[in-house]
Amino acid sequence: MVKKMINESFGGDKKLPMNSLLARYERRLIDSNVHRFPNWLKGYHLTLTTLLWSIGLIIFGWLARNNYYWLCGSSIMLFLQWFTDSFDGALGRYRDTGIPKWGYYMDHFLDFVFMSSVLIGYSFLLDGSNRQIVYLLIPVSGCFIVSSYLAFGATNEFKITYLGVGPTEIRIYFIILNCLIISFGIAWVEKILVYILIVSTAVLCIVVYRTQKYIWKIDMAEKKTREYEQPAVARLAEARRDGQGRPARQDSS
Repeated sequence: MVKKMINESFGGDKKLPMNSLLARYERRLIDSNVHRFPNWLKGYHLTLTTLLWSIGLIIFGWLARNNYYWLCGSSIMLFLQWFTDSFDGALGRYRDTGIPKWGYYMDHFLDFVFMSSVLIGYSFLLDGSNRQIVYLLIPVSGCFIVSSYLAFGATNEFKITYLGVGPTEIRIYFIILNCLIISFGIAWVEKILVYILIVSTAVLCIVVYRTQKYIWKIDMAEKKTREYEQPAVARLAEARRDGQGRPARQDSS
C-alpha cells in the first residue's frame, strides 16, 4: 500500500491561486522572508505549534471571563498561528525538505482544532443560548474545512479561499472582534450572534452549492468523453476480431 501511494501524484500541497484581499501581499512577505529561519527549525515544527496556539486560545478565553484585556493574548495566538501556518509549507519547499502528504493531513486537521479553539475561547464570555449558538458555529466552520478536503479528493484542486475571503482575512476579523470586545464589552455581540450563525450557514450553503455544481460539470464532461470514446474503441475491437477470424488467403498458383 505504501509503495502504491509513493507513485501516485499528490496535489494537496499546491493550493489554487488565492484571490483574497491580502493574498498577493502575503505571498510577497512569505517569499522574501522564508530564508531567514534557522537551519534547525523544520516546517513540521511550525505545523505542530498550532497545538500550542490552540491551547493558548482556550486559556486566554477562559481568563477573559473576568477581564476582557486577556483577549489581547488571544489576538497574539491568532497572529502566531498565521505566522507558523504561512511559513511551514513554504519552508519545506524552499529547503526541499517538505513532507507534503503528512503536512496536508496534520496542517489541516490542526486548522480545525484551531478554529474550534477560537470559538471555545469566545464561549467562555457568553451564557445560556448565546453560548449554545457559539457551539453551533463549530460544526458550521468545520463544514467549510470538510468541503475543501472533499472537493480536493474529487478534483485534485485544493481551494481554501471562498467569496474573496481566506484564512488570513478570517484571523484579522477575529483580532478586530477582540479589540471591539475589549473596547465596548460583549453585549453588542450577543445581539448579533444569531445573525452571525444565519449568515455563516447561508454562506456555507452557497459554497457547497457552487462546489457541487463545479464537480457535476467535471463528471458530465468526463462522461461525454467516455461516451464518445467507447464506440470508437468498440469498432476498433470488432475490426480486430474480424481480422483475426478471417481465413487466411490461399495461394492460387
